Amino acid sequence: MKKIKYTLLSLLGIFGVILGWGLLEPYLIDTEEEVAEIPALPASWEGQQVALIADWQIGMWMDNTSTIDRIVKQLIQERPAIVLIAGDFIYNAGEDPSEEINKAIEIVRSLPEAGIPTYAVLGNHDYAMKSKHATPNEQLADKLHKALESVGVQVLQNEVVAIGKPSQRAIAPSENRNPTTANTAGNAPLYLVGIGAHWPNNDKPKVALNPVPEGAPRLVMMHNPDSFEALPPNTAPLAVAGHTHGGQFRLPFTPEWSWMTFTKEDEVHADGWIKGYGQSGNRLYVNRGIGFSIIPMRLNCPPEVTIFTLRSSA
Repeated sequence: MKKIKYTLLSLLGIFGVILGWGLLEPYLIDTEEEVAEIPALPASWEGQQVALIADWQIGMWMDNTSTIDRIVKQLIQERPAIVLIAGDFIYNAGEDPSEEINKAIEIVRSLPEAGIPTYAVLGNHDYAMKSKHATPNEQLADKLHKALESVGVQVLQNEVVAIGKPSQRAIAPSENRNPTTANTAGNAPLYLVGIGAHWPNNDKPKVALNPVPEGAPRLVMMHNPDSFEALPPNTAPLAVAGHTHGGQFRLPFTPEWSWMTFTKEDEVHADGWIKGYGQSGNRLYVNRGIGFSIIPMRLNCPPEVTIFTLRSSA
């Protein structure tokens, strides 16, 4: 009888430790430093840093706004050349989305105010879609889009911007229809391609890539990794995404073994560099995000800031 009692107490103790760590881990920031090679990378971009964050999920109970705020302050201090935000700013806007949108705006506005060019795509939660079969709320997405643009965050939906030398303002395709002119002016750009949200069927990778001159250096951003598969070969030497939260709960030393692996219908590309996926010549990195879904916990899967150092490749 004593043996059973001690066994139960031990199990309860282990469960308590796991629960406590799961509640603590969302406040621990993991900065992943990666080197990313881009063919024909302009000399002005050699060695420059690009920061990637994703999945704020503001509006979920016990949402992780304090960690988001700390990460934004960290990026302002580190001053990367550009910051990319891969969607899902809000989680559950309810009848009045203003509160959640305003929270997101008050945090993100610090980046462009600090002079850091900031770009974003929208995710499924930004359309109030908790499942791929839900009806997208286009009005909500449009409201968030306009609010982000109003504070200097450029939202890309199957669009391209040509970014000149780091610290320069990005040039929208409507402003510069002649990339050759930009090149001869000594300002060879890096093209940033932003793909629309996958679940609302707003992702059009080929349309997004169309304005990019053949052979020009580019970086492709999306929310859902499933959009990556539709990119033609050799069009995305560096692509980035979020959406998965890295699985949120993972067994130690087994990054592919998460609760998402067993509960999601679609193939889950958990986090980091995804091997054997997509077309040849394309490479995808998936960020673990900051917030969470369903349960306000993370286990063996802390919030991630990814810092890419850009290098040219042959």
